[in-house]
Amino acid sequence: MANASPRAALPESVVVCECWARDGLQSMPVLVPTERKIEMIDRITAAGFAKLEVTSFSNPKLLPQFADAEEVLRGIRRRPGVSHVVLMPNERGFDRLERCQGEGHGADEIILMISSSERHNLLNFRMAHGDAMAEHARVMRRAHALGIRIIGCAGTVYGCPVGGDVPYADVAKIVRFYLDEGAQTIMLGDTTGMANPVQVRERIGALRADFPRAEYIAHFHDTRGTGVVNSIAAIELGLRYVDGSLGAIGGQPATGKAKYSAGFTGNTCTEDLVALLEEMGVRTGVDVPAMIEAGILAEEVLGQKLRSNVIRAGPVVHGESSPEKEPGAAAI
Repeated sequence: MANASPRAALPESVVVCECWARDGLQSMPVLVPTERKIEMIDRITAAGFAKLEVTSFSNPKLLPQFADAEEVLRGIRRRPGVSHVVLMPNERGFDRLERCQGEGHGADEIILMISSSERHNLLNFRMAHGDAMAEHARVMRRAHALGIRIIGCAGTVYGCPVGGDVPYADVAKIVRFYLDEGAQTIMLGDTTGMANPVQVRERIGALRADFPRAEYIAHFHDTRGTGVVNSIAAIELGLRYVDGSLGAIGGQPATGKAKYSAGFTGNTCTEDLVALLEEMGVRTGVDVPAMIEAGILAEEVLGQKLRSNVIRAGPVVHGESSPEKEPGAAAI
């Protein structure tokens, strides 16, 4: 019997959503000026990303990073086929987005999130599951009326930083709620990087068996250095959507509250994930050199070295190239 092709478990292409401007920036202590956010979003779009998170309509008093949400939406360049995603915490936030939609510079998709761990949801959003579901259902009805697509995010899918292991039934409850209310896609959030590939296969496998018609997004954090490998595990299971952030920035929201999780925060590194997928023959539609330039600009904007390996080492070289002269080496 012939051996199976090594490409058999991989799709021909995936959609990588770049989250730098939202899930990335929400944890950064430095407030990025609006014009620099717009510059970064336009650079990310030009690199070929078909989906990107651009801002959040969270309470500006809690997350001042996004007090300029309307200005960002008004200022970014729009390209056909590119989906602009915003985080939507509640109805007050949707009131603001609704005005943007009416002015012609809204969003294509919104993310609504409920942590599968009710304890985490109470800490992060100050709402019990029942209250969060009631409010999100109202927001979803309004979004449907405006033709805005909905991403229902189940957070802490693979574990909770304050409650430990999360039962599968708690995750399925959140997924079922969003699907029943008409969410087009379900994001599976590894909120503080607790997942491993074995757990990813088990949990996503169970969800796909129970909700076979759902379209899932793999959203992993790199808190413990497992973001890329977990993303690949999810893609091998057939998921077509995956998230990342330039330089692997992101993590716990900078709300001013005491930190309730330790470790290295951050999303899956976009540069490393995209370069690896392209190397494996999975098309992302992203121009890798342009993405690397965007990653370099991201470091300039934030004034610090970030965690991308690929912008340091570059993509894999398959042909002959001139050797680089090491610092201090004599020319031959």
